[in-house]
Amino acid sequence: MSSEIRGPFSRLHNALLKGELNRRDFIERAVGLGMSAGVALMITDAAAQSATPEATAVAAEGVIPSVNTEGQTRGEGGEVKILQWQAPSQLNGVVATGDKDNLAAGLVQESLMVRLADGMLAPQLVTQIPSTANGDLAEDLTSVTFRLKEGVLWSDGEPLTAADIAFTIEWILDVNNAATTYSLYEPIAEKEVVDDLTIKITYADPNPTWADAFTGMGSVPVLPKHVLEGADQSVTDAFRSKPIGTGPYVVEEFSANDQVTYAINENYRESNKPFFSRVVLKGGGDAQSAARASIQTGEFDYAWNLAVEPDLLRDMENPDNPGELVTYGGLTIERMNLNFSDPNTEVDGQRSEMNTPHPILSDLAVRKAITIGTNRTLMSEQFYFGPVDEPPVQNVLSGIPSMESPNTELVYDPEAAKALLDEAGWVMDGDFRAKDGVALKLVHFTTVSAVRQKIQAVFKQNMKDIGIDVDIQSVDSAIFFDNAAGNEQNNSHFYQDINQFASGVGAPPPVAYMIRWYSGENGREIAQKSNNWTGRNLQRYINPEYDAIYSAARIEPDPAKSAEMFIQLNDILFNDAAVLPLVRYGSKAGVIKTLNRENLALSGFEFSYWNIANWNRV
Repeated sequence: MSSEIRGPFSRLHNALLKGELNRRDFIERAVGLGMSAGVALMITDAAAQSATPEATAVAAEGVIPSVNTEGQTRGEGGEVKILQWQAPSQLNGVVATGDKDNLAAGLVQESLMVRLADGMLAPQLVTQIPSTANGDLAEDLTSVTFRLKEGVLWSDGEPLTAADIAFTIEWILDVNNAATTYSLYEPIAEKEVVDDLTIKITYADPNPTWADAFTGMGSVPVLPKHVLEGADQSVTDAFRSKPIGTGPYVVEEFSANDQVTYAINENYRESNKPFFSRVVLKGGGDAQSAARASIQTGEFDYAWNLAVEPDLLRDMENPDNPGELVTYGGLTIERMNLNFSDPNTEVDGQRSEMNTPHPILSDLAVRKAITIGTNRTLMSEQFYFGPVDEPPVQNVLSGIPSMESPNTELVYDPEAAKALLDEAGWVMDGDFRAKDGVALKLVHFTTVSAVRQKIQAVFKQNMKDIGIDVDIQSVDSAIFFDNAAGNEQNNSHFYQDINQFASGVGAPPPVAYMIRWYSGENGREIAQKSNNWTGRNLQRYINPEYDAIYSAARIEPDPAKSAEMFIQLNDILFNDAAVLPLVRYGSKAGVIKTLNRENLALSGFEFSYWNIANWNRV
């Protein structure tokens, strides 16, 4: 059977055959890479026939790429320049509400583990990846033990200890701190600091996604207890601009929404790293100018998120250019979010209050008409790399084969959309529709981006064709993704009818992704004034059936049953026309050819600069 396994699965399969992975770990990781649970089970059954008595003595784990770093000297590479056209607003990843802030924080702050492009976990601040094989992960997934590396220091010289991990958990679970990843830590029932370098975490129920809180894009970096415990607001505010971390760099200078310069963390644990003495992260501009500055002119070493039309990117490519286009991942969903609350009525000092229904979008007929009246195939063909590489999607959970719903269909049918609206009483009144004196007019809101503005134009025309009046608006991403007090134009407040942005699905099971439509007890997960708009459910969507299945799915240890549950969740959203997924696409970056591509280690599961400690020149 081993000869039949190709690509990223071969590494997992070899580990299984050698006894480096047990049955449960193999199934979890194979499903995480998109293999169906049935196939994974079949492979483990076949492997069991040749298993040796000493199998599962150790656990397999990934290795962080560090090619040609052995003989280098710290700082010998000089300056490296990054162009991130969505500039960071603050630098504490724990309270970040957008990727732009997490990206910039990642040069300073670190999580316990990382997830590599092939889905394998690799140790970062711990000595080994917890597993059932090494005894650090309970067989029933109700506890996990982390063992910290010895000698790791914070950038101010204090030692990293297990007490810092415990403090981070406490800090996040304190609702007054407005941590955006509260839900990942909520399942924790107990934490025990065993010794200075060991912490045991116990969950109230089996937790198949135990790793999510400690690795990947949904995770939270470790916080320094000695800095933040009992700190007043001035200290926490200062930490947002100059955080103390364990990463390879410290913040030298920060200009919000513009630029960050970083210097070497002299207390970084590897004496010959980082290679670059200084990092300049420049914000501003747009994706198209970023592509030119990295691919054509080589002014920057790395340009993030080149959300540029494919024809323009192809025109820029030339073998004589100093830079090149790099694509990776493929689990990002561009989507339009429909507001289920009224953005124009104020209740208790806030609009879009969760118990105040939207006067138009509460009507299922309107939501369905919007869905089938939107030409997603055209968007994929004209603004992305087309149906094969970056397809239009009808499923908001898309890209994981074992969890791709077979029960849905991509439909573009303007005539059927018109009929739905007619039957629901939304009749033409001039150029657009109305019902009971309410005009069918909606505001669509997104970030400033050439691709998104073109999508807006198509959407506006699509809606006009079926009698819906759409006012398109946009704002700089620094505002859209900034959850600061007083900012009423961000995606968390959601004071519009429809907004648009993208999210990565992440590693399966996609608990952290699908929480976006989970309301929780008393609406706890809905973004509201009472939780400082940190709830992950921005649409104010409330569906008891969805909540019940989600609650069961997040603790379901069986991969096959879990996949079935997530398909059910997707189908609920599809049938309720709760969200409008548009296109599934991969990430694109412009990279100078002198950068060592292997050490970039770009992964759909981690933020782009996660391995900057190992970046070097070819």
